[in-house]
Amino acid sequence: MKNLIDKHVSYYKKTPMNIIRQCSKEINWDTPLMALRGPKGVGKSTIMRQYIKQHYAISDRSVLYCSCDGAYFASHSLLDLAEQFYKVGGKHLFLDEIHKYPNWSREIKEIYDLYESDMRIVISGSSLLSLQQGDADLSRRCVNHDIQGLSFREFLYFFKGIDFPKYTLEQLLADPWTLANEVNGKCRPLQFFREYLQYGYYPYYLQLKDTVDYYSTIENTVSYIIDDELPRICRVDVANTRKIKALVNILSVSVPYDVDIKRLSVQSALQRNTILEYLNYLEKADILHLLYSDYYNAKKMQKPDKILMDNSNMLYAMASQPVNIGTVRETFAVNQLAQAHLVEYGKSKGDFLVDGKYTIEVGGADKDYTQIADIPDSYILADDMEYPYGNKLPLWLLGFLY
Repeated sequence: MKNLIDKHVSYYKKTPMNIIRQCSKEINWDTPLMALRGPKGVGKSTIMRQYIKQHYAISDRSVLYCSCDGAYFASHSLLDLAEQFYKVGGKHLFLDEIHKYPNWSREIKEIYDLYESDMRIVISGSSLLSLQQGDADLSRRCVNHDIQGLSFREFLYFFKGIDFPKYTLEQLLADPWTLANEVNGKCRPLQFFREYLQYGYYPYYLQLKDTVDYYSTIENTVSYIIDDELPRICRVDVANTRKIKALVNILSVSVPYDVDIKRLSVQSALQRNTILEYLNYLEKADILHLLYSDYYNAKKMQKPDKILMDNSNMLYAMASQPVNIGTVRETFAVNQLAQAHLVEYGKSKGDFLVDGKYTIEVGGADKDYTQIADIPDSYILADDMEYPYGNKLPLWLLGFLY
């Protein structure tokens, strides 16, 4: 236990406090059992450590942060740790990289049942597939908080030191001028927006400062999910992992038209139903976004109407050739909207339908209203614009939703 406390103190000292994400302030940290979920690199560990540093003194032994991939767990169980921590007055236990501990969900369930009224537990992990699998053991016990990469608003704060409030979608659509005037008064948003689309989503770019290393890190993360997690957690045939990587590459360089499963089957050398199964796994792992024209009635093995990479940075990292700018725009729009809204494929009526109400068309500055003429609550979100013009709004405004 002393070794764990020493590591806790070391993490405490090294944790930066100059920038704290707003999502951290919106979490109910008093929940008896809580999970921070999100892709590798979005800052979950930092969020946990910053909370500890904000609310506990360095000498306070009622709190403990530890990583479950440490040497301690080679000879000790989570139950051992919880029991020892409780005996010395422990009240708030933070367990990072929980997915690296075998059968973690069963032991967390037992710890929760034993110490529910006396100890708060926060778990975190980068394996979304593993955490989702653990939901079955922790159903009705664990409150999940999904942590995303940086929004464009957060990018401006983290990377450029410019702070703006967040807006709801309703506020942006009803009064886009207020935000557009404020942003343009402090910076030239189009230049920074292009940077964000390429390397602003994952906070760790601040440490790398090199797009080559940054993209390699993203690519390595995707490869780990496909090579290790899909076979281990989802029982995917190891012989198909190279084909899955080929499928991801095909999708990263595709123009976002209607999905042709037959063509994807030929290009990736995978059977139709196998492709649909793998696409669903890749969406659960936050590698892809699958869009349907009727989300609530979409069957489990129904083909998606449109497929996009999870975020534009991943799109740039995984593409083997120059990316299509239309794909970049749509990827950004869906990524930002999907954090708090239902996004469906719009078919012939715009690119997307949001919350069953707003029709959205995405394009360049010269995009016209032809496809959405006479449709109520319809908007064009256009790239290369600094200010709105009627219902034609700058695309980058969506980056202020969180």
